[in-house]
Amino acid sequence: MSARTPRRERTRGPAETEALGAALAGTLGPGDVVLVEGELGAGKTTFVRGACRALGVTATVTSPTFTIGQRYPAPVPVAHVDLYRVASLRDEDPDLLADYLRADTIAFVEWPRGEEAELAALARIAARVRLAHGGGEERIVEIS
Repeated sequence: MSARTPRRERTRGPAETEALGAALAGTLGPGDVVLVEGELGAGKTTFVRGACRALGVTATVTSPTFTIGQRYPAPVPVAHVDLYRVASLRDEDPDLLADYLRADTIAFVEWPRGEEAELAALARIAARVRLAHGGGEERIVEIS
């Protein structure tokens, strides 16, 4: 899967959503950031979990909503950031994301809502992922 070719998939459960994350992971390298959007319960963390597993993360991957971010050891370290509780990066300490958006790390940022310019100033945005409910266990996943 190329992160540059827009793609829309329908998954029929968490395993297929994780598999799409794993496929995207194969296109990523150090310094890359993936923006992950979608409503509550749409599968953002499930997608990131699949990518993390493919990148060699063995720790439990959970949503970092209340901690802002988590770093996972892997051959290339992986960061998982959740900006749900951040109103605006412009109003935050400039070093808020310094531990997560690094040249030696692959990062996934959930809830980037309107912060793309600020994030792009800090790191290279390699892909954008949007997840939506498709009914039941199904999800619609757009990757660009």
